[in-house]
Amino acid sequence: QVHLVESGGGLVQAGGSLRLSCVVSGRTFSMNTMGWFRQAPGKEREFVAGTWTFGTTDYADSVKGRFTISRDNAKNTVYLQMNSLKPEDTAVYYCAGKYSIGSPNFRNGYAYWGQGTQVTVSS
Repeated sequence: QVHLVESGGGLVQAGGSLRLSCVVSGRTFSMNTMGWFRQAPGKEREFVAGTWTFGTTDYADSVKGRFTISRDNAKNTVYLQMNSLKPEDTAVYYCAGKYSIGSPNFRNGYAYWGQGTQVTVSS
């Protein structure tokens, strides 16, 4: 069994920063691909960022240059550093994980999900 627990969300003014964390426990070896997604009220869940064990990363166009995904394998933790936040970044942010064979598709197919953490950006 795998558990993903997000933290670090909160209320921040536009232009500010937050760092989200996702701690993974359980069968961590079953996941080599981690992603962050978000869902705003009334909208579908969307991909934000992904990272693979071998260092490859991917970002949604809307966050490129502002968000950075990273991982600390020793701590079984994945981070999402969010800078220059905008009101349109307001959403519940979810951490997700899966095992990929070969170069992963970061945007689909995740088997494990966290419960989410709320990020609210005020204008």
